[in-house]
Amino acid sequence: MSITIDQLFIGRVQPMLPEGGPTGIYKAAVAGRVMLTSSGLEGDEQGDLRHHGGPHKALHHYPVEHYALLAEEWPHCAGLAGAGVLGENISTRGLTEHDVFIGDIYRIGEARVQLSQPRSPCWKIDRRLGADKASRFVEAAGITGWYYRVLTPGTIAAGDRIELEERPNPWLSVAHYWDSITAHRPDPALFRRIAEAPGLAPDKAERCRDRAAWLEQNGA
Repeated sequence: MSITIDQLFIGRVQPMLPEGGPTGIYKAAVAGRVMLTSSGLEGDEQGDLRHHGGPHKALHHYPVEHYALLAEEWPHCAGLAGAGVLGENISTRGLTEHDVFIGDIYRIGEARVQLSQPRSPCWKIDRRLGADKASRFVEAAGITGWYYRVLTPGTIAAGDRIELEERPNPWLSVAHYWDSITAHRPDPALFRRIAEAPGLAPDKAERCRDRAAWLEQNGA
C-alpha cells in the first residue's frame, strides 16, 4: 500500500471561540520539509495535553473525502469543511479507516510511524464547524481519522509517499476497532483480543481489558 500526502498542516495554540479556551485545532498548510519527532511535528502545538498530543498521538491523519459528508450533513459549513479544518497534520485522498489497521507501520519520507489509535471526536469539532452534534455524527459514522506514534524521527513533507512496511493485525482495521469499542454489548473475548493487538496505544489496551472484565462480571 502506498499513497501520497496531499497537504501537511501545523498550528500554534490559539483561543477557541466563543469561550476562549486554548486549542491547537487551527492549522495551516506548510510547504517544505518538517521535522517529525516522537512528540510530533516541529512547530505544531496542542492546547489540551490531557486529550491531545503525546507519544501515542504524535501525528494526526484525516481523510479529506470525509469533509464532503460533513458538508452534506450541514450545508451551511460547506465553505469551511476542507483539509486541515479539524486539526489534522496529514491530509490524503483514497485512504480511509477501512484501509488502515491498528499497529500498521509506515514509512513517510525519512520517518517511520505506527498507527496507534483512532481519534476520539470531541466538542471542539462542533465549535470549529459551527454545527451542533457534529462530533456525534463523526463518531456514529466512524469518520474519525487516526493517530501515529513515531518509531524513527525524520523529515516529512507534502508529496511524500506513505508506504506500508508491516501489518501485525490484519484483522483489526481502524473501522473494525471503532465499531467494536462503540458497540452496546460486545463480546468480552473480542475486547481481550483487541487489548493484546501489537501497537495499540497502552491506555486503549487497558480500557479494553477493563471493559472485558466488566462485561464478564455483568453477564454480557
